Amino acid sequence: MPKSLVDTDRLEQLIAPVCKAHGVELVDARHQLEPGGAVLRVLIELPDAEKLPPGVGISLEDCTRVSRALSALLDQDDSLVPGAYRLEVSSPGIERPLVKAIDFERYRGREIKLSARRPIEGRKNFSGILDGLRAGQVVLRDPKGDEVQVSLDDIAKAHLVFRF
Repeated sequence: MPKSLVDTDRLEQLIAPVCKAHGVELVDARHQLEPGGAVLRVLIELPDAEKLPPGVGISLEDCTRVSRALSALLDQDDSLVPGAYRLEVSSPGIERPLVKAIDFERYRGREIKLSARRPIEGRKNFSGILDGLRAGQVVLRDPKGDEVQVSLDDIAKAHLVFRF
């Protein structure tokens, strides 16, 4: 996901307890400028989502409850997210983005795609089976079985791959 326009850490500190109170976990929160205006995009998932079977996840009702609670909270103090914006609360989807260090541990053994900020061994795009996190390096096995390591700081974007 693109970088947030506001203090992401502070935003997550405000949003995470609201999510927890509604029985869900915060995946990511970003305030971004888009062609239609500013958007505060919040991705939520069920606790232990990595252990759930495909098709089991966040409902429209979960998104609605969290959206209403966040809207009321953010309306009380507009210093964190100034100006007009559209609030979107949704599931991260089946090709869930991997945004935090813990995500690369939780989804160990799953197929992922990863884009690096700079070339690593002449490449920026990688795919393979996630082998976790070692000393700040995301480790994956590419289709040939070779190990690839990418520093967390060098990851531009990463997400799960869903095969039908």
